[in-house]
Amino acid sequence: MSPITVALVEDDGRMRDRFIHAIEAEPSLRFAYGASTAQDMLAWFADNVVDVLLVDIGLPDRSGLEVIRRCSRMQPACAVMVITMFGDEATMLQAFEAGARGYLLKDGTEADLATHVLSLHAGGSPMTPIIARQLLARWQADAQQRPAARRTDVATQPAGDARPEALSRRESQVLDLVARGFTYPEIAAQMSVSVTTVQTHVRNIYGKLGVHSKTEAVYEARQYGLLP
Repeated sequence: MSPITVALVEDDGRMRDRFIHAIEAEPSLRFAYGASTAQDMLAWFADNVVDVLLVDIGLPDRSGLEVIRRCSRMQPACAVMVITMFGDEATMLQAFEAGARGYLLKDGTEADLATHVLSLHAGGSPMTPIIARQLLARWQADAQQRPAARRTDVATQPAGDARPEALSRRESQVLDLVARGFTYPEIAAQMSVSVTTVQTHVRNIYGKLGVHSKTEAVYEARQYGLLP
């Protein structure tokens, strides 16, 4: 069987290289093209056929949602999957409406990326658990005919009305670097501290936000306005 061809648009060069490495490590996949901007991907996509397209939402020149929308029209047979840091319900729903068939948050994605791509190509819809939970909550709300404008997914909202304990300056710096996709060793090097110190800051962040993973930490921090 011919390998499954995969194209990718991701503006962060470090993250793009990780995804490319994960794809090339799987014999049944073939990496076809990597773009850093929406315009670059759209220009390439117009003249090349690919089985799977991976799209970041936060691109520098235009939204990844437009890439999804236009590429889905150009090649309906191509399976599109989002890989992003944006886990809010509005972005998720817009992505699916634009034509995405899967939605992954970046935290730890590269470890299982090949498996997710194979599942997507086989007809599945890979989703990070917190995204699947939001989608289920939205469907349940629609089924109960609650007003769409007032719909809230309590499973993914910060627990209670009180704001979390304030993060220290160092914790905020660590969380910002985590949200931008840096690894613990890279964060340690930038902050001139040990990896153990970074891990300690991360544990403190988890405790203050009441979460158990980097993805949840970034999501909850954005909900509280602690990250842009």
